[in-house]
Amino acid sequence: MMELRRQFNLLAHDAQFLNDYGLPWETIVDGSPWILLHEFPVPDFYNHDHVTAAIRMETGYPNTPLNMVYFYPFLERVNGKKIGAADVLQKIDGKDYQRWSRHRSSANPWKPDQDDLFSHVTLVEDWLLRECAK
Repeated sequence: MMELRRQFNLLAHDAQFLNDYGLPWETIVDGSPWILLHEFPVPDFYNHDHVTAAIRMETGYPNTPLNMVYFYPFLERVNGKKIGAADVLQKIDGKDYQRWSRHRSSANPWKPDQDDLFSHVTLVEDWLLRECAK
């Protein structure tokens, strides 16, 4: 079994969310602070069933929004259609992660008193499903 690193502390409610979410997770510092969610489930429309999802903890969080997600290994749609805004790689922890450039909009802005790691992971799950519907 992999030893899970905790190189920085999360806010208590974020750590509780990750523990309740039930996936192995780590906090690492590799240029920036990152949360790695291992064994992250992916819908059937992709070339992998599970990946590691990386989320950069932005300076100033929770007042500063979280955005984007990074996947290892790279995801592709099984129908061969290209995934938009997902062709940049980011080296994290010695591996090439696929950056999904996804951001909140004015219709769904970050609200520091409401949004947190839970709401961001919920968005990541939604992004994966929405991409399948295209």
